[in-house]
Amino acid sequence: MDIQTLQQFNWSAMTPEFIILGVAALLTLLDLFIPKHLDRRILGWIGIAAILGAIVSVLSLAGGQVTSILHDTFRLDSFAIAFKLLLLAGSGLVLFLAVSYEPKDGMEEYRGEFYYLFLTALLGAMVMTSSGDLITLFIGLELLSISSYILAGIRKYHVQSNESAMKYVINGSISSAITLFGMSYVYGLTGSTNLLEIAKGLLTVQDTQHSYLLGLAFLMIFVGLSFKLAAAPFHMWAPDVYQGAPTPVTAFLSVVSKIAGFVIVIRILLTVFGSAASVGHPNQPILLDMQDYIAFIAGVTMIIGNVVALRQSNIKRMFAYSSIAHAGYILVALTTLSSNMFYSIWFYLLAYLFMNLGAFAVIQVVTEKTGSARIADFAGLYKRSPVLAVIMGLLLVSLAGFPGTAGFIGKLNIFLGAFYGEPHYVLASIMIATTVVSYFYYFGVMTQMFFRPASDETGKFNIPFGIIVVLVIAVAGSVLFGILPNTAFDFMTNNLNNLADFFS
Repeated sequence: MDIQTLQQFNWSAMTPEFIILGVAALLTLLDLFIPKHLDRRILGWIGIAAILGAIVSVLSLAGGQVTSILHDTFRLDSFAIAFKLLLLAGSGLVLFLAVSYEPKDGMEEYRGEFYYLFLTALLGAMVMTSSGDLITLFIGLELLSISSYILAGIRKYHVQSNESAMKYVINGSISSAITLFGMSYVYGLTGSTNLLEIAKGLLTVQDTQHSYLLGLAFLMIFVGLSFKLAAAPFHMWAPDVYQGAPTPVTAFLSVVSKIAGFVIVIRILLTVFGSAASVGHPNQPILLDMQDYIAFIAGVTMIIGNVVALRQSNIKRMFAYSSIAHAGYILVALTTLSSNMFYSIWFYLLAYLFMNLGAFAVIQVVTEKTGSARIADFAGLYKRSPVLAVIMGLLLVSLAGFPGTAGFIGKLNIFLGAFYGEPHYVLASIMIATTVVSYFYYFGVMTQMFFRPASDETGKFNIPFGIIVVLVIAVAGSVLFGILPNTAFDFMTNNLNNLADFFS
């Protein structure tokens, strides 16, 4: 590729990625050269400024035509813009948590590394949203994954952190290998790694044996990516990693990494397997034959996530299983393949971003004060800090899906979508039953906060500025989108022409 060809590309489509990449490189150099005694929080504030700049850049690109550069390996479409906004918003809130984090267990000397590793993980997730090629998708996935492995084990002298990083690396490597093996089958059948060319090539596949190989490729890709989503029964790494990682990293994995996981699932499954013909029904895509497999994973994920969460005494492990359960709810929307699937998934991830990161902000404050992450340490929180207790109660109610909150609207959209086209009565029933089960462990935390005496009532909570920012945004988002959900839907309608335009 010569210099004239490179100059012809519309590089402005990659402006958000260039901002994050440039600032990540800048933070690396600053951390290397500034004196060791200076507080590295300044790097976090620079990272927050970069994310705000990237958000402004993404918004300026919204509503335009689909832009494709580098031979369709990078595509800026409405789907990419919608999910980049979620990734950037979630990452910005996590950085506010990070600059307020007071490590007491060996992370102090690695604070600088945290910020630029975090930005590289974000960059990998952003590349995935705009990838139009299996190679760039996998590169983005691995950039996110490798950075996340290091972040999970960044507390070098903390035993639980080391254990969580080891389990994360092993499980992540296995899942990446399985995913790549499935991708190799797709490449072998079509001779291309470009998603649109693969989709066109699979339209002409009529050989029954090729269809079986494609079904096998689907299962391997879906199983491999299910590890990334922490979907049952491939979820066993999540509770240990969530418990052992620093709280900001846990928040990042539970929200930003999960959003990125669903991005790659939607990109690959719908583009590739939404085009190939079924083995027994040549006039319908093979993805419809695979609905039962997705439905099974969704049902098992909802059941295991909510039921096992009942038995947890550590709040970070409880939120790990809660995160697993929420992945199951989103998989219900993916199973239905309904016309509003994109909007339901996007809105649910938006609501989940606010309510989960807000909850982790409260968890960070309480665990730093008590030195423990036991649910019992939340006892008497209402007497010690009424504001924190009320905020945490509101966010838990939203996670449980009570009316008047964003969590309720998100679940309602997915539940109604289960009846569009061919009804999925079993999945809808499991969703209702497991949602009721979730009330018990969410309200268990509320019982501790409001109705149990505190074991130690001395000392008030010192709430840093970064935590205040996260709590205000989280509560505002959870309430606003619960009362006025059309605010989000109108934004998507007016600024994002068609979330499914990655087919064109």
